[in-house]
Amino acid sequence: MRETVRRHLGKVMAAAALAVTGTAVMAAVTLPGTAGADDTAGTAGSGPAARQTGPGADGVRPGVVEQAPAEGEKGTGRDPLTEDEIRRVERIALNGRTPAGGENVAGDRGPQRLTVDLADPDAGELDDPDAPRRADATFYDYRSDALVTETIDLTTGKVVRTGTQHGVQPPMSRAENAEAARLLIADPLGAGLKADYRDATGHELTTPDQLLLNGAVYRASPGAQPAALDKCGEHRCVRLFPKVVNGPWIDARSLIVDLSARKVVALGRH
Repeated sequence: MRETVRRHLGKVMAAAALAVTGTAVMAAVTLPGTAGADDTAGTAGSGPAARQTGPGADGVRPGVVEQAPAEGEKGTGRDPLTEDEIRRVERIALNGRTPAGGENVAGDRGPQRLTVDLADPDAGELDDPDAPRRADATFYDYRSDALVTETIDLTTGKVVRTGTQHGVQPPMSRAENAEAARLLIADPLGAGLKADYRDATGHELTTPDQLLLNGAVYRASPGAQPAALDKCGEHRCVRLFPKVVNGPWIDARSLIVDLSARKVVALGRH
């Protein structure tokens, strides 16, 4: 089994060899520091340097780094949602209205939380500076394979619209990528992934926390995949791009995890 799987997974890829949509590139920012300060001058607060309050010898005042102002509880107009607004929407959304038998990605009660975003204004509100400020909260119900969207008025706190869609697959959440990795690690088809992790680190792969995970929604194409994946698109299916923490990427592109059916399928096996 391992020899068969490793034909699909046996190659640990360098980080530069795989471009993954959704991976953020962070730029380092250097804040003004205390370069040039004499740390050996003696007790803090003593000596001429400590008494100096005006410009330095070069005529330049010391730099000052100010803290960013605290975020307000409410935004205005088309401003991005504040953290307070997001938390409020999460409390309101689906409160007391959870679909009967709804499930999240782990099979627990209640749909899977996905995103909270500022809602687009209605057609008649495009030029209205006083248009109501609303937020869309999206969930995925794994019991019915439905995307649930609730639109909430941020002023009144009331749900003004609820929509349910089938066959709509938004990007995967962090929790869904982690559950897909958990299923893959526990499945016999994950033997190659675990072997590659062992080769890269010298340790056993047992939990998703040992990996950095990105995932892309997988949709079925007629005749292009095993019949076991024909429902992908109606079901929520993901192709994982795992990376060893502080290490290389591992090629798992040939394995698809059907989160709705909770099974792992290898491409190319009909």
